[in-house]
Parts: sequence; structure tokens; C-alpha cells
Amino acid sequence: MTDIPSMIQKILILTPPILFAVTVHEVAHGLAAWKLGDPTAKAMGRLTLNPIKHLDPVGTLVFFITQMIGWAKPVPVNPLNFKDPKRDMIWVALAGPVSNIALAVLSALVLRSIIGPLSGASASMGYIIRPLLYMAFVSIQINIGLAIFNLIPVPPLDGSKVLAGLLPRNLMHHYEALERYGFIILFVLIFTGVTDRIIVPLINYANRLLIGPII
Repeated sequence: MTDIPSMIQKILILTPPILFAVTVHEVAHGLAAWKLGDPTAKAMGRLTLNPIKHLDPVGTLVFFITQMIGWAKPVPVNPLNFKDPKRDMIWVALAGPVSNIALAVLSALVLRSIIGPLSGASASMGYIIRPLLYMAFVSIQINIGLAIFNLIPVPPLDGSKVLAGLLPRNLMHHYEALERYGFIILFVLIFTGVTDRIIVPLINYANRLLIGPII
């Protein structure tokens, strides 16, 4: 029998870190593009922390199922507005994963600051502090997973934009042609467990670096 209260609690703990992680990821792309000369995301209202503007229904569902990987609605970018489209697209693509790594580090600092007060907290305070502790831990997992997942060089993930920018132009066009099959390739990688074998060990390693033996 399904434990409804436990399921509701889990959703309440997962939702804020997931929404914040994907929102910051997409805003970081848009801000980087804007700073490099492309106002497309700003003009379309995507430089906002309102998560509704960035959510992709399927990508969000994958987040809740895996609790590690997923995707949002890509921020629109027009490389023709860049001075050096090939180079600048690399920086725009990297901005998202880098923002998630920064959030993971920040979440680890929050988690460490909560651990101490929790040990001496009263039962009533524990009810408040413990969910924050879980959210901070989930935020680390989500942000590391989002950063690593997006660096996989499969279109349309950020890693594909980085690799395309590093390839010679003749190879770049052939590589970008794979984008039409990108989501098929991604679903195969996810549901055959390939992404788990790549991402989970890296998440565990990053957790040890950021959290250490405190939990």
C-alpha cells in the first residue's frame, strides 16, 4: 500500500531544489548570452527566476523519477549576435553547469551550517531544521547530477555545444546534424542505465568532496 504522507513529504522536499536548480541553470545560459551580445533570452522574458518560464514537463518528470538528472526548456540563443559564435557558444553552454556546481557548493555550506544546530535542537526545532537539512542534501545531489548530465556530449545537452565549438567546422556540421536524434539517444542512455553508471559514481565522489563524513 502506498504511504501517501511519506510520498507528499518527499515531493515537498524535492520540489524546491529541483525548481531552483533548473531555473538558475537556464538563467545562467541567458545571462551569459546577454553579456556576450545576444539579447534573445532577455527579450523573451527568460532572464527570470520564475520556474514556470523554464520548466519542461518531461524533463521535470525525469527529475522526480531519478532524483538526479533531467532537463528544462532551453533558453533561446542566437549565435549570430556573438562576435565569435563558435567560441562564445562554448561559454554560454558552460554557464549552466557551472552555475549548478556553484549551487552544489553553496548547498554543502548550508548543510554544514545546519548539522551543528540540529544536534542540540529541541524536538520542535528539529521538525523545522531536519527538512532544511534534507533539502540541502537533495540540492547537492540535484545540482551535481544536472551539471554532469548536461556535460554529456549528446545533442541538445550543453556538452554537445561545447564539443561542437571545439570541432573543426566540417566536423561540427556533421555532429550538429545528430541533434534530430538527440532525445532518442538520451532516452536510450537513461533507460538502459548507461547514465547511471556514468553519473552516480561522479555524484558520490562529489558528495564525498563537498560533504565529507559529516552525515
